[in-house]
Amino acid sequence: MPEARAVPLLDPEFLHKLEQLELVSRKIFVGRMKGERTSKRRGSSVEFADYRNYAVGDDLRHIDWNVYGRLDKLFLKLFLEEEDLHFYTLLDTSLSMDFGDPTKLHYGKQVAAALAFVGLVNHDRVVLDTFSTTLELGMPSVRGRSQMWRVVQFLEPLHAAGAGNLTAAAKAFAVTHAGKGIVVVISDFLDKRGYADGLRYLLARNMDIYVVHVLCREEVEPELVGDLRLVDAEDEDVAEISVSAPLLKRYKDNLNAFIGGLKSWCTRRGITYIFTTNQDPFDKLILNYLRERGLVK
Repeated sequence: MPEARAVPLLDPEFLHKLEQLELVSRKIFVGRMKGERTSKRRGSSVEFADYRNYAVGDDLRHIDWNVYGRLDKLFLKLFLEEEDLHFYTLLDTSLSMDFGDPTKLHYGKQVAAALAFVGLVNHDRVVLDTFSTTLELGMPSVRGRSQMWRVVQFLEPLHAAGAGNLTAAAKAFAVTHAGKGIVVVISDFLDKRGYADGLRYLLARNMDIYVVHVLCREEVEPELVGDLRLVDAEDEDVAEISVSAPLLKRYKDNLNAFIGGLKSWCTRRGITYIFTTNQDPFDKLILNYLRERGLVK
């Protein structure tokens, strides 16, 4: 998409601000290797937690010999184990995202890039996936700040195509990714199949789920007049309308009901819902609102 290449996803000044943040999980997850997160499980990292009596077969390296010298008893040091945090982004690239200025897709790319950078700086495992009719080939897991170029290289050339199908994509995502962690779904959720079944697949994985609902200004405050023939960008369904004040009011009522319904559905199930438009500065979304909602600190 020309627009996505013309406008940098992240500028250096904003990257400097992101360096001060880190991703936060509301749940404790067991990683496959030691990472940068402190867990409530007892392990063998560097942060001391407690003692317990030595038992036959325990690792002798963990015995506190100073305590043995004072008490003539063997005690093992216990430590807080560090966890490896997996951070997943599921970005909608369906045709309905190719709307607005900047497009909803470009806005979503910026949010995905910013959150990925925060994760990489803090040595989290970062995975980027996209979806339209199904889950697309994503960016494999990367870790460490030096891998940010891979994130940019993956996101910049993405373009909108196909009809959105969150249900199929989320089902494939749940089967593909075994690691638990945080998943952020960035989408306009304009899917005729709805959102409930798709989000349920993610809930079944016991992940920390964040929904970033992106609409553009024209969808929130349409400036339509006269007799129009509207064509659905994804399935080419046609509707002929005569725009009037009552029709616009009914549209806004339906839109507010849709937004409110999605927010309520998510909130009741422990999913954090964030609504934004392509006119809301995405840097403030990251630095302020997502911090208030607990995703970053």
